[in-house]
Amino acid sequence: MAWTVEWDEQAIKDAQKLGHAERSRIGKFLRERVATDQDPRRMGKRLHGVKTGLWRYRVGDHRIICRIEDQRVVVLVLAVGHRSEIYE
Repeated sequence: MAWTVEWDEQAIKDAQKLGHAERSRIGKFLRERVATDQDPRRMGKRLHGVKTGLWRYRVGDHRIICRIEDQRVVVLVLAVGHRSEIYE
C-alpha cells in the first residue's frame, strides 16, 4: 500500500526556510522511504506530552513532525525544522 504525503501550509513555510540541500534530502526521504512503506510508523517515533498522537522522522539534524491518518492513507507533514528548534 502506498501512502500519500501531504504538506500543511505551515510545514511548507518551514521547509522554505531551509537550504536547498536540506529540502531535497527531506523531500526524497518522504517520497522514497515513508510514502512507499507499508507502515510509516516503522521509521518514525511516537511523540509524547503536548504532541501526543504525532510522529517524528529524523533526517540528519532535521526533524519532520507528522500526523498519520490511517483512514485516508495520508502522512500529513505539520512541521519541519532543525532538531534544536522543532519541539518548541
